[in-house]
Amino acid sequence: MEKQPTQLIDLFGINVFNDAVMRQRLPKNIFSSFSRIRVGNGELTPGLADVVASAMKDWAIEKGATHFCHWFQPMTGLTAEKHDSFLSPTPDGKTIVEFSGRELIKGEPDASSFPSGGLRATFEARGYTAWDCTSPVFIKGKTLYIPCAFCSYTGEALDNKTPLLRSMEALSKQAVRVLKTLGKTDVGQVITTLGAEQEYFLVDRGYFERRLDLVLAGRTLFGAPSPRGQEMEDHYFGTLHERIAAFMNDVNTELWKLGVSAKTQHNEVAPAQYELAPIFTTANVATDHNQLVMETLQKTALRHGFVCLLHEKPFAGVNGSGKHNNWSMVTDTGVNLLDPGSTPHDNMVFLVLLGAVIRGVDKYAKILRATAANTGNEHRLGANEAPPAIVSVFLGEQLTDIFAQLTSGGAKSSKKGGDLKLGISTLPPLPKDATDRNRTSPFAFTGNKFEFRMVGSSQSTAGPCFTLNTIVADALMEIADELEKSKNVAADAQKIIKRIAAEHSRILFNGDNYGEKWVQEAAQRGLPNIRSTVESLETITDKSHVELFVRHKVFSKQELYAREEILLENYSKTINIEANTMLSIAKRQILPACMEYCGCLASSAGVAADAGVTCRAIHKTLETVSRLTDELDDAIEALQTAVAMSKTMGKPVQSARSYRDRVIPAMQAVRSAADALETLVDAGLWPLPSYAEMLFLR
Repeated sequence: MEKQPTQLIDLFGINVFNDAVMRQRLPKNIFSSFSRIRVGNGELTPGLADVVASAMKDWAIEKGATHFCHWFQPMTGLTAEKHDSFLSPTPDGKTIVEFSGRELIKGEPDASSFPSGGLRATFEARGYTAWDCTSPVFIKGKTLYIPCAFCSYTGEALDNKTPLLRSMEALSKQAVRVLKTLGKTDVGQVITTLGAEQEYFLVDRGYFERRLDLVLAGRTLFGAPSPRGQEMEDHYFGTLHERIAAFMNDVNTELWKLGVSAKTQHNEVAPAQYELAPIFTTANVATDHNQLVMETLQKTALRHGFVCLLHEKPFAGVNGSGKHNNWSMVTDTGVNLLDPGSTPHDNMVFLVLLGAVIRGVDKYAKILRATAANTGNEHRLGANEAPPAIVSVFLGEQLTDIFAQLTSGGAKSSKKGGDLKLGISTLPPLPKDATDRNRTSPFAFTGNKFEFRMVGSSQSTAGPCFTLNTIVADALMEIADELEKSKNVAADAQKIIKRIAAEHSRILFNGDNYGEKWVQEAAQRGLPNIRSTVESLETITDKSHVELFVRHKVFSKQELYAREEILLENYSKTINIEANTMLSIAKRQILPACMEYCGCLASSAGVAADAGVTCRAIHKTLETVSRLTDELDDAIEALQTAVAMSKTMGKPVQSARSYRDRVIPAMQAVRSAADALETLVDAGLWPLPSYAEMLFLR
């Protein structure tokens, strides 16, 4: 076997306090105890924490670190960090280097300025960060980063990590119960795994800095279509531009140092759009890693003269960006519970777990849809570039056939994939999968996992994951309750699978999710189609959803209501920023340019008239530009009125509805007039870089 480059092997995880490092630096008994604690078997004592903290400190300082920080994920959609030095003063006026177990386990950032959804008064400042020992500590720059959960003084979750960890425990508990009834008594834990494909755009920094909308809103609020878009279908998987390839190489290097297994990179469908995908890991670590991926993409882009755009729809008229969450369940004995094997029709464990997923997704489709609801995704979902807002499940021919067999008496066979022969002697036969993939499905089975494709590119993977974990845990709990009372588990398990196949077949769809026929058919099936972000967010506190999350101790009722309020407020704030940015650009840049061009045309018409020449093109253009400029001015006034009115709304839901119903249509009117003017006004006068420049010039 060819020897791999030593430097590449040595690079991976070099800045991570991982198992290999801990084995070297911790006493054997401490490492053994800590390993058990990380899987929930034991409690982290102050003495053990002190030993681990000391080893971390020595390792970090050897690598040049001067500070440590508790790294957490508040409800801002971003990460947060509070840095403290390893130095501590001594009574004699000098300093010592120290880092205690107490400092490792607990931090106290000011929580008053983070979103809390009314869980606490704004003057109540105290909040706590708690070390998540299941996610590895790492070094960035000169700082040791400690992944943490974040809660209020009274214990409510103020972050995304806490409910994710709770949901993982909930699913594990119910899955282990089911597996034990099916004879898998050696399983002590079931781990949810995730691999998040990340899409993004790159724009030259020079163009970005000339676009206030990109700077403040992350997307273009104006922009006439480029003469060329993605219609030639030549960008997808196309040859990497040298500048892009250099950027991707640096991104990979930075991520590998942090233990992020960046694997796949390529051009995406839209011009200037790209994708990065890692190898899957536990859902908790994968969520931390995805935050690092987004941050690394943005920081590395700046070093290469680019800006990385993570907005779901930064450019109108070309595909937006999503985040495909590849989710599965794995036992602590190393078995992927969603691997169908060669004969899935008689794989009882697989069919029961698959049935639980299908039941959970159908029963709680609205809350799963809400996890992908934000202002950016509202531009993307249902636009023939991403799944529709209708939640459905793609199983493929093989599993759909098995479910059809189940509803008619019992599964007795599994379709095979076979080999694919291309008819060329020098090309080998290709092993053919048992089913094709469906890129239009929002929730598709892809061999040994489900791919949730509705998630937006800027979103944390935590929300979709803790929701999916919880709804599947709920279905597994029902199955476990039934099987634990059974006197004939094999027969009753078959009945359960058959019942699920019969009751939830409406959620299964293998066809074209983009087609209008599916929208009509889904309505006939009774599947919800919630296009509006606000309408979707309002479903979070439906009675059944509150009961679901409380039942599995993922959220209290108060925590869930706070989430809804925070997300609705975020919607209103985002639209308000976009609207005010649009007003600033329109009034201070576009209107002056249009008026100047009108003046130029009028002057030219006067010069021509003095010379006894009549130029119809000048008069025609002047008339059109003048009319559109007046339309733009009227639309600006209407938008100002809509924003002012929406700001007066009291409750978060009323405000969000007002921004949706008043402000967004008013913004569309401003953009419509401005984009029409862009196609007419002298390019030398137009103040904003064009779509053609931003998408195609490298």
